[in-house]
Amino acid sequence: MSEHTRSRPAGEGSLSATAEASASGPNFSRRTFLKSVGVAPVVAAAIAPDTADAQTAAVIGPDAAPLTLTINGQKRTVTVEPRTTLLDAMRQQLDLTGAKRVCDRGSCGACTVILDKRTAYACSVLAVDAEGADIRTIEGLTQGTVLHPVQQAIFEKDGTMCGFCTPGFVMSTVALLEETPNPTPAQARKALDGNICRCGTYVRLLEAALAVKGGTRG
Repeated sequence: MSEHTRSRPAGEGSLSATAEASASGPNFSRRTFLKSVGVAPVVAAAIAPDTADAQTAAVIGPDAAPLTLTINGQKRTVTVEPRTTLLDAMRQQLDLTGAKRVCDRGSCGACTVILDKRTAYACSVLAVDAEGADIRTIEGLTQGTVLHPVQQAIFEKDGTMCGFCTPGFVMSTVALLEETPNPTPAQARKALDGNICRCGTYVRLLEAALAVKGGTRG
């Protein structure tokens, strides 16, 4: 094996190996030892500014703090703890009770809202994580006393029984139609499969979704 291709022994060139070599050499002194280990403070000093920046970053909590949410095109201020969900903030502080608390674990879809054009379970989103996002709830769909086309279609197809799941189905359907104005039955079923109706009105809710054309925002 040539000199240029010789593999380096394990540990050679490391900080510990350098210190050991200095200690065993004939010219070892306290000065040379300090030189060999002096790189550690330099590395620490280089990292320190980033650490300081991280420590001075804005921190919310553990106590409640003010937060501004954009809901249905309006800036709304709430005072919440970091653990507060978007659902709790809306229902308890803003009186936006359209999104329902049913399972409270992100499995039934009754609390569905539209978050930056995508559906989301409000019970599974922290309010602090929703700051800066465009949040839309069922309260923002009507124009005065005029129902949104999706709401009107569900009414006409008799898709409501107890009504607890209805807001979630409405929001999921609105999101579907805004992305896909003329969905196929398969696309509609896929868009609604995150919503559960214990009363079993799936067929009529699906018919309502397919009856609305164009998906225009109300």
